[in-house]
Amino acid sequence: MKDFTRPFKHCLLTPAQMGDADQAAIRRGVAGTQLMEAAGAAVAQAVLTRWALGPVTVLCGPGNNGGDGFVAARLLEQAGWPVRVALLGRLSALRGDAALQARAWTGEVVALGPAVLEGAALVIDALFGAGLSRPLAGVALDTVRCLNQSGLPVCAVDVPSGLDGASGQPLGEVVQADLTVSFFRKKPGHLLLPGRALCGELHCVPIGIPDEVLADIAPTCFENHPDLWCDVYPWPQLSSHKYSRGHALVVGGDTMLGAPRLASLAAARVGAGLVTLASPSDVWPIQAAALTSVMVQALPQSGELDEVLADTRRNAVLIGPGMGVSARTQAQVLALLAGRRATVLDADALSTFESAPKRLLGALHPGCVLTPHEGEFARVFPCVGNKLQRAREAARLSGAVLVLKGADTVIAHPDGRAVINANAPPVLATGGAGDVLAGLILGLLAQGMATFEAACAAVYLHGLAAQQVGPGLIAEDLPTMIPAALRTLRVALFKEA
Repeated sequence: MKDFTRPFKHCLLTPAQMGDADQAAIRRGVAGTQLMEAAGAAVAQAVLTRWALGPVTVLCGPGNNGGDGFVAARLLEQAGWPVRVALLGRLSALRGDAALQARAWTGEVVALGPAVLEGAALVIDALFGAGLSRPLAGVALDTVRCLNQSGLPVCAVDVPSGLDGASGQPLGEVVQADLTVSFFRKKPGHLLLPGRALCGELHCVPIGIPDEVLADIAPTCFENHPDLWCDVYPWPQLSSHKYSRGHALVVGGDTMLGAPRLASLAAARVGAGLVTLASPSDVWPIQAAALTSVMVQALPQSGELDEVLADTRRNAVLIGPGMGVSARTQAQVLALLAGRRATVLDADALSTFESAPKRLLGALHPGCVLTPHEGEFARVFPCVGNKLQRAREAARLSGAVLVLKGADTVIAHPDGRAVINANAPPVLATGGAGDVLAGLILGLLAQGMATFEAACAAVYLHGLAAQQVGPGLIAEDLPTMIPAALRTLRVALFKEA
């Protein structure tokens, strides 16, 4: 299995871990003033690149975020911009590097308040960084409320003030930024909703912290990217044949017949050598007529799976899409899990255990991937907290890989590793898209990918395929766009024409 603690290029750091990285860099000889100077310079450069010259108000807080703001103010003024600096608190209360940078600012410093926004064409929010642990209050709250109502463009430093950088959750009123400039590595709150939307466009820039400091921090959360799983992706080889590429089995129901078809086609498109849809006998003719490259096998009236599972070459199984919530579905899920094959549980395969979640959890094994949306998740898991916390806890409780779906899908491993996906466009919010995702995971499992890597790769390809379609997407489009997504991936990885 790939070691997800290497490389660190795509790791996400909590605010506490980012503080550790700062301190580790300082211990290695990088001066704190140098880090702050680089951070403020990055903010100033982002402003110069994006906006036309005009009056800018810089809102500075009492900590290092405010110090970054003082640097940006100084550099923008040197570039000819009219700059007003507003400070929360007293200059004499500033400490450390922030105090040094404030002294380097030669212009006026006014007290923070809504009035400082008058006449501004742009606002830099350097009030509070990602480590804020309480809601905005007092004059800071009044100013941010006025800012959000003003419609002025905003560049936020690190995170928009009022946002929890670890969870992406508002602590109360939050600055709505058009651009957020962060440093060294992104934070989970930059990707998790609603934080991602509140950040606007995100730039994460290097400021001189050496990558080597991450070895001691050992981050376990990452942004989904091919670098995390491309070295184990099952690209076809000259020696490949249909049997070597796995046999995926989809167990379907007798209602919502399109769902298992979508999953079956996705498994085939992503490279499974053989795909079989096991269908109740009363709808077998419909499914058989609708599918060509996917084989369709009739289930007995009892719904028992002994016959379809007899072929041990069927090495990966999916159940759930279009199944319906019933005692039969529950019995079929438990029968599949008893076989200990690589298994994807989606939709009704999870919801059917709402009244008996412990029965499901006791039957799961390490070869399982669970793919709930928020509603299905709540029916099975009692976990509380932010999305990242809930996904991690559910993976730990179940001993399975957990894919908590959404625009900010979280893939969690029982050992605590987690990946947040950020490439899914809004058009994926359509019926049947989740069935395609389940089929993609199934197809990769059939080809021998480990559960965590298969889930991460499938979620990424799902988003990439949707990007190829754009507005107007319906679920039927997604399997047909998997080849284009794979071509795009190969071009990015191998520079193929």
